[in-house]
Amino acid sequence: MKNLRIVFMGTPEFAVATLGSLLINGFNVVGVITVPDKPSGRGRKITKSAVKMFAESSCLPVFQPENLRDEDFINDLKQLDGDIFIVVAFRMLPEVIWRMPPMGTVNLHASLLPQYRGAAPINHVLINGETKTGITTFFIDSNIDTGNILMRKEVLISQDENAGELHDRLMKLGARLVIETIKGIADNAITPVQQSLYMKPGEKPKQAPKIHPQDCIINWDKHCYEINNLVRGLAPSPGAKSYLTDGVSILSFKIFESQANSEEHNFQAGKIFTDGKQFLKIACGKGFLKIDSLQLEGKRKMNTGDFLRGFSLSGFNIVTNQQV
Repeated sequence: MKNLRIVFMGTPEFAVATLGSLLINGFNVVGVITVPDKPSGRGRKITKSAVKMFAESSCLPVFQPENLRDEDFINDLKQLDGDIFIVVAFRMLPEVIWRMPPMGTVNLHASLLPQYRGAAPINHVLINGETKTGITTFFIDSNIDTGNILMRKEVLISQDENAGELHDRLMKLGARLVIETIKGIADNAITPVQQSLYMKPGEKPKQAPKIHPQDCIINWDKHCYEINNLVRGLAPSPGAKSYLTDGVSILSFKIFESQANSEEHNFQAGKIFTDGKQFLKIACGKGFLKIDSLQLEGKRKMNTGDFLRGFSLSGFNIVTNQQV
């Protein structure tokens, strides 16, 4: 089993844990496929993916195709003679690639498939207020996250857990699950299961599309629990966003930590309540959102007390979602 020729495909930090686990457990990784280097940040400095940096430090051969259907890349991939491909947070693969290895192409996904197919499952399970999630390994097919399931592991979500914390838990759990999956495939101990068998009659799977900037803007007309879930689901990045205005200028700010208070009120959504020292809450459509940490545009992230000591909210109001 340890002599299996494994080709690994991935990009972000989430994938690095699995690649590292393969190496630590003595598996034979013969090549790593990741995205091309690209400019990022204000200085547009050329940066490498987290997977590439780790692969280079581990002396693994790295391939960075611009086009996954490029004939030269396909030939390079064939030359690696992989028995199995392992994919973690990469790109959609053309059929010529995922059908290539004799033992199949296995994907690790950060949800309990068939629920939350898509690019941002960790964010969406929190935004939707789910109390459990998990990780899944499955054989890739011609559609996104629809292939036959190999293994699943369920985890409970705590009430105050955010996307960054859940990401780190699932990253470690996923790295272990991939090892179990490879062993199970090699021993013929796993029977792939169609995803439809995990759904009730008439049930439709929830989706987890990529998070766009407009998805991060808080609608203060919503219930405080929904808004708090949005904050959790977008923390620490990209962050739930709102706007302040004094009638002249508009300033954006992000909320990173908050608490939902379902106390009934008749205030307009977006009304600010503060003592100007330590306490800040905002009226929602139902209840209030108490803010514990935030970041005003152009400033660093800080707790509410530090923020209020350096910035007076006197004369400022929340810009409603409809006005942005």
